Parts: sequence; structure tokens; C-alpha cells
Amino acid sequence: MNFAFSEEQEELRAAVRRFLAEKSPEPEVRRLMETVAGYDPKVWRQAAAQLGLPGLAIPEKFGGSGFGYAELTVVFEEMGRALLCAPFFSTVALAANLLLSAEDEVAKADYLPGLASGEVIATVALAEPSGRWDEGGVQVPATRADGTWMLTGEKLFVLDGTIADLILVAARAPAGVSVFAVDKHAPGLVVEPLATMDQTRKQARVLLRATPARLVGTEGAGWAAVSRMLDLAAVALAAEQVGGAQRVLDMAVQYAKTRVQFGKPIGSFQAIKHKCADMLIEVESARSAAYYGCFVAEDPDELPVAASLAKAYCSEAYLHAAAENIQIHGGIGFTWEHPAHLYFKRAKSSELLFGDPAYHRELLAQRIGI
Repeated sequence: MNFAFSEEQEELRAAVRRFLAEKSPEPEVRRLMETVAGYDPKVWRQAAAQLGLPGLAIPEKFGGSGFGYAELTVVFEEMGRALLCAPFFSTVALAANLLLSAEDEVAKADYLPGLASGEVIATVALAEPSGRWDEGGVQVPATRADGTWMLTGEKLFVLDGTIADLILVAARAPAGVSVFAVDKHAPGLVVEPLATMDQTRKQARVLLRATPARLVGTEGAGWAAVSRMLDLAAVALAAEQVGGAQRVLDMAVQYAKTRVQFGKPIGSFQAIKHKCADMLIEVESARSAAYYGCFVAEDPDELPVAASLAKAYCSEAYLHAAAENIQIHGGIGFTWEHPAHLYFKRAKSSELLFGDPAYHRELLAQRIGI
């Protein structure tokens, strides 16, 4: 399989990189991560209007551009490299993918155009206090009274939950796990920000108190859509991790070339050479794993295997690269003023999101029949 991107896809990469260099430099990342919302609405609108990024992989009939997951992977990789503070992952990798995976054409027509245009910020509420990301972890009950679905319970680690206009909730109906759409103004909905180690990606706690919701898809058939969304999100996150890992590798190599000790650049010392070489091998291997996932995104048989493989490997590769970057920088790498800690924190939070590497290795073993 050829994992090379086309000339048009590389042009997209260049355009997104230029946009992020202008809109998401380190000072802006630091400014936004200190805010409650965690993003710049003006930049979000520009990303939608000028580049069409939120609707890139949404079908044209729903207001999107109709491109594939390869183009989306390019964008996620560049956003991971720039540590973009924006609700792109939650809206695109989670909410849009869940809607596209659900067998509900009416819901798609109602919600996807708003997501594609950037006018609606959306997210998915899946994990609960148990911290599980599997079907058994979905315990929030959904009951029906007088023709209206009501949700009562608690969801945790909801990405961009405090700014989401639409929250897609996985809940357990009498027939099984189902997907429900909840408007931000719905009665009984309480969203609280969570204190997180990675301030560049906001998370929230969602409380549902007899909150009215709209069923998306068929009652009891929701886990198939959620499972596919999780696989696609794992591939998107792996692409982000590759972008971040490449950035810290570049950062470490550049510092090793310019930092002089004992009259020589530290990059000439064998210990530093070995660290950089090991980082390079892991980053390139992670890139292959992430690209494998993106190029089989439309294959229902291959995607689950590729997704868990990419999530497990890319998580460890990014975290190791981010940690080694700090070590190569020495004392300055430990300071608040240096960007190395921003990437390390993103790497650690991404490692745990949707399950850690051990969880995904076990899932991979199950999926290939070991």
C-alpha cells in the first residue's frame, strides 16, 4: 500500500501550515490556554470560511467539501504540530464522525451543515466516572416519557464541553446503547470545566438531570456508530501525535546543533546523537502507523486493527520524544518559559485519551484473534 500523499494533499498541508504559523504561534497558544473558552472564535471562523477545514471530510450534500480521511489526516497532523487551541478535534473527529457513522439521514441533514460551516461547535460525551471507553462503560440511563427521551447521569472528559452548542451523548436505553443529541440550552444540562494537566485541550464534566434529548439513529444500535467513531478518532489523534512528535524532534535537533558545551555543539556527543537517532526512528515508525490508519479509514474490516495499532504506538512514540526533548534541552527544558512542557503535557493527555497503549494493545489482540 502506498502511503504517499498526492500533490494536492501536500498543497493542503502547506496552506494549513501557513495558516497555523500565523494564527497559532506559541504566544497565542499560551494566551488561549489561559482562557476559559480555550479558543479564538475569530480564528475558528477563518478556518471554516477561508480553508473550509471543519467540513473537509463531510459529504457535499451535507454542506461539506466531500474529501476523504487522508486530507483530514494532513490537517490533524499540522494541528498537532502547532498545538492549535480550537474545538476542531471535538467537532470533526468526534461529533461529525459519530453523525456520519449513525444511520440517521434526517439527523445528518439537520446537524452536519452547521458543523461543516463552523457555525456549530459539537462534541461527544462518552466516558463516565468508571473511566472506561468500551460499551460496558456506558451506564447513563435513557428513559422515555410522553414521547420524549430523558437522560440522567454524569459524563466526564468531554472535550470542549463548555463551548459546545451540540453534545452527542452515548446512553443506555432499554434496547441498549444509543446516541442522543442534546442542545446546550436543554433544561437540566450542567457543564463544568475540568482542571487538566494539558491546558491546550479543554475538558468538561457534563451533568444530565432529566435532560430532554433527541435519539440519533435506532434505539439500541448506537454502539456500532460509537465504535467506528472511536476508531476514526484514534486515527485522527495518532496523526496529531505524529505532528507533535515531529515538532519536538525538530526542536531537539536544532538545539543540539546550536548549544555548545566544552567548545563543541552537544549534538556531536554520542549520547545526544543516540537520543536523536532513536527519536527519529520512533517518529518515522509512528508516521507509518498513523498513515496506515488514515488510508484504510473506509475499510470496515481493516480500520479497527489499524486504529488500535496506531493509537498504541503513536502514543508511546510521542510521549518518549517529548520527554527526550526536555532531556536534550537540559535545565531550560524544564522551565515554564520553554515550549517543551506544552508538548509533553499534550503527549501525556493524548496517551490516555480513548484508552492508554496497554488498553489498545489488548484491543488489537482481540481484533486479530489472539
